[in-house]
Amino acid sequence: MGAIERKSFRFVPEYSVISQNGAIHVYKKGDFVEEIKFSFHGKFPELDQIEDLIDEYCEQKGI
Repeated sequence: MGAIERKSFRFVPEYSVISQNGAIHVYKKGDFVEEIKFSFHGKFPELDQIEDLIDEYCEQKGI
């Protein structure tokens, strides 16, 4: 699963199948901003789940 870009932000998802959790690292112009943590079920997180988290983050931050 690769990075997702929105305006000057880059969202890089990482996850652990064993722990069933993950994080989306948020970067702005290459600088780390914050981490969005999440959990999931199955072999990997669904792309829709990650996109929904990013959309929610962007809406809250006015991006």
